[in-house]
Amino acid sequence: MMRLEGPKKTVAQTVALVLFMGGLAWASVPFYDWFCRVTGFGGTTNVASADGASEILDQTIKIRFDASLERDMPWEFKPVERQMELRIGETGLAFYEAYNPTDRPVAGSASYNVAPYQAGGFFSKIQCFCFEEQVLQPGERVLMPVTFFVDPEIVTDRDAKYVHSITLSYTFYEIDLPEGYAALDTTAGTNLN
Repeated sequence: MMRLEGPKKTVAQTVALVLFMGGLAWASVPFYDWFCRVTGFGGTTNVASADGASEILDQTIKIRFDASLERDMPWEFKPVERQMELRIGETGLAFYEAYNPTDRPVAGSASYNVAPYQAGGFFSKIQCFCFEEQVLQPGERVLMPVTFFVDPEIVTDRDAKYVHSITLSYTFYEIDLPEGYAALDTTAGTNLN
């Protein structure tokens, strides 16, 4: 085995440190995402099966809906209904409206969070437009559903049991068009609605 000394040892240690730190940086995003989904930390919601909650309580909770756009996203985006009140465990259905006022197809993806953060682990989405990219043609307006429930275990959690309203926020940002849409974009002025 070759033993490194002096400047060669320093270079080898530096390269090893850079590779190690790069690996940590690469793994940190998926690990943090997994951690947030498991714990609800940072307002990340759960993803539930289509069955919804197994129990519905008499106690109610208010759900508020918020929408925003990343700075350069050209769409218009808003919740259809700003607030609803549901029994805890009851399945809710809300809609967001998106509109592309441009003369070109625009693809978007939504990020989301829940506030207050301690409620994130108890807010479960069954179906959501945020699970996939969205492409709107020029002038197209769509309603996008989100189906959800609040887990009844929220009422026994040490911190979350004091939560009486939850805000579900979405932010849409522009992404590259999928491969098949790039060709459609060259036919300017064609509305495919």
